[in-house]
Amino acid sequence: MRKLTYYIACSIDGFIGDPGGDGSDMVRFADEEFFGFVKSEYPETLPTHVRRALGIDDLDNKRFDTIIQGRGSYDVALQEGITSPYAHLREYVASRTLTKSPDPNVEIIGDDLVANVRELKAEDSEFGIYLCGGSQIAGELLDEIDELVIKTYPVVYGTGMPMFGSDFAGTDFTLDGARTFGNGAVVRTYSRKR
Repeated sequence: MRKLTYYIACSIDGFIGDPGGDGSDMVRFADEEFFGFVKSEYPETLPTHVRRALGIDDLDNKRFDTIIQGRGSYDVALQEGITSPYAHLREYVASRTLTKSPDPNVEIIGDDLVANVRELKAEDSEFGIYLCGGSQIAGELLDEIDELVIKTYPVVYGTGMPMFGSDFAGTDFTLDGARTFGNGAVVRTYSRKR
């Protein structure tokens, strides 16, 4: 059974972006040390166009071969004219409003997201599934998430888009590890208690 990993950036108070979901302010914390960590530990989470621009598009996938993202996350790329932001992965976009994919490499999941994710998790693969966001699909998939990788940046938003857009559902996870960085960021990894 493959793992579904919610790999997400958030503020100290647990928001992944402003009330509209814009988390671009957090990019300022991607200094050399932090970028080196992402490049070595989670290279497939770097979008294809970023990898190409930095001359590191030859990086091998280390943890994931599939990505699931919500319409809001996908729209960030679409607004830049990028229809396949993670071309080095199998790409799925969960959307009830985007009915036709603008790219042959991107498959739209319009209905029954949970059932589709369960099918992906049941596939035979040494790689996991990267849940990129956003808040609503993370909330919808909370019971399917096996691992959390939370990049917490030293900023407080006060309000905004929460990590999970769902009704209250106390769910236990176990801390597997934490790493701190000179820029004040902390990356914590948790496994679901089953």
